[in-house]
Amino acid sequence: WVPDQLGNNLQVSGADQPQVCLPGDRERWPVDPGFLSLFSAGSDKEAILDLVTGRSNAQRQEIVKAYKSSYGKDLIDDLKYELTGKFERLIVSLMRPQAYHDAKEIHDALKGAGTDEKCLIEVLASRNNQQIHALVAAYKDAYGSDLEEDIIGDTSGHFKKMLIVLLQGTRDDPGLVYPELVEEDAQALYDAGEAQWGTEESIFIMLLGNRSVTHLRMVFDKYQEIAEKAIEDSIKSELSGDFERLMLAIVQCIRSVPMYFAKRLYKSMKGLGTQDNTLIRIMICRSEIDMLDIRECFRMGYEKSLYNMIKEDTSGDYKRTLLALCGGDDDLAGEFFPEAAQLAYKMWEISSMTKVQLRPTIRPASEFDPADDAQNLRKAMKGFGTDEDTIINIVVNRSNEQRQEIKQVFKSLLGRDLMKDLKSELSKNLERLIIGLMLTPAEFDAKMMRKAIEGAGTDEHALIEILVTRTNEQIHAMNAAYKHAYKKSLEEAIQSDTSGRFCQILTALVQVMFIHSHLLTKGSYYCIKFMSILCTRSFPHLRKVFQEFVRCSNKDIEQIIKKEMSGDLKQAMYGIVCSVKNQPNYLANRLYKAMKGIGTDDRALIRIMVSRSEIDLFNIRKEFKETHDCSLHEFIQVETMVVSSHFMVCGRPYSCLGISLAHLTSSL
Repeated sequence: WVPDQLGNNLQVSGADQPQVCLPGDRERWPVDPGFLSLFSAGSDKEAILDLVTGRSNAQRQEIVKAYKSSYGKDLIDDLKYELTGKFERLIVSLMRPQAYHDAKEIHDALKGAGTDEKCLIEVLASRNNQQIHALVAAYKDAYGSDLEEDIIGDTSGHFKKMLIVLLQGTRDDPGLVYPELVEEDAQALYDAGEAQWGTEESIFIMLLGNRSVTHLRMVFDKYQEIAEKAIEDSIKSELSGDFERLMLAIVQCIRSVPMYFAKRLYKSMKGLGTQDNTLIRIMICRSEIDMLDIRECFRMGYEKSLYNMIKEDTSGDYKRTLLALCGGDDDLAGEFFPEAAQLAYKMWEISSMTKVQLRPTIRPASEFDPADDAQNLRKAMKGFGTDEDTIINIVVNRSNEQRQEIKQVFKSLLGRDLMKDLKSELSKNLERLIIGLMLTPAEFDAKMMRKAIEGAGTDEHALIEILVTRTNEQIHAMNAAYKHAYKKSLEEAIQSDTSGRFCQILTALVQVMFIHSHLLTKGSYYCIKFMSILCTRSFPHLRKVFQEFVRCSNKDIEQIIKKEMSGDLKQAMYGIVCSVKNQPNYLANRLYKAMKGIGTDDRALIRIMVSRSEIDLFNIRKEFKETHDCSLHEFIQVETMVVSSHFMVCGRPYSCLGISLAHLTSSL
């Protein structure tokens, strides 16, 4: 156990994990010529790996000195000569004192034509006063220049000012709290941002750069009460660019340094390509501080362990070294380490307190003329060829209610069925998207449920996604639309196509009712109770329940579901919990999964974009950007790209589907 900058005792990946050696193990791991000879007997990579990752940083410094006195050579120079690539970069970085490693990272971020702002933000936002002072001294010693002057020369604006404040290393001691100033500071932050036109950035800089972590956590809680929104949401709406990203990183580190690094690690490995500099930097700097807590936060926030993600995303000796630093794979026991338990409890508390303002991306057109739109749609489809641009522009820039008016006027004015005309003129995914937009929300949901059920296979993921994200009113409307369109109740359709407890939980969600005990077999009382609570309680109530579950059991409800359940039932339960925790984030992840990898799940992509565009697609867009470090708009354009000479977006060819979906993501 070691204290972190927040004054908490954190676990390093060592005590019960022999892959990483702690300073206290020095007698067990002596520095002697037998070990030193491994470096001089040729490039025995496996031996070097085991030796370097089996020592603490302090012990590695002793090895460097002993190597020089025994062989008269510089160990780091020899390692650079013998090793190559990312493995060499990782091993050499491990051999540097931590302050000098931080200094090199900052120097590399500043030198050259461009500046690596993300590196500057990560290092300076996450280090405590002592680490900052050591970093400044190491930078001066290694490069003969003043770090503050170099940052001033390479950055600008409020971003520069905040970096300079952090560089002073003068934050109040972790336990120092000014009770009489907590509400005053929270009000000052509110008055500097949300309460006025424009933002007084100096207030944010002064308070977030100097108050203690404990004090600021209390300020953030009070701010939530005053603003009825989290401080992070205010920062996103009031600030911009690198300054916004820096302030968000500071807030995240104040809330939980391990969670901040878990997010950084995830973003460094997800998608195509790996951000190796970020991955190496974090694994090195946290392996002797709080790696176990980072692992736990990673497991809590994502659907796999840090160990397994590293294993899947890297290779060779580089991978083996990173896995050794990670310290081991986490099972699915659901037990939290202390820091992660506190964080999970706080996350559910924030979730239960936050009043989320749902924001659509499609709103009613201000100058709406249904007759004019009907005439223009007819012209776009009349004669040889189809003017897809006009169809897209009209349909995606009208609300659903306005589209229904256009359908009626099209029929009364032109004597034609607009839906039939659109189907005959459009094709494939563009037809599915435009027709989906022209249906009422209830009709569209009913059609999506029908598509998920009919045919040889059942799309269980679609059934889960729709039913766990709809309100009672939306489900009742969908049931009526399904009955009207297909002459059969949705409940009957589900029961004929699914089975077991998965069928029972879907039925309960469709009925919006309690699961009665006679539905399940004898002896399954607790499963009945579990399903009933998740299917019938309100979201605010469930957030409080999950919060108390962490406090009483020290376990994560999501991990319990993953461990104790299986198959479609597990997916349904997990979907409910994720939707309760943060529905826009759940749908953002569904969109990411629909597009990542080889091939796109166009049906899922269309389903979510159509159904949420007038509800909370703006919120989903924000969650997508924060979680996946890429805008939803850009991701859709890239994933729906085709070779076509007809449609060009930003100088690159895109499909009609991509253009239509990109329109839906745009906030009016």
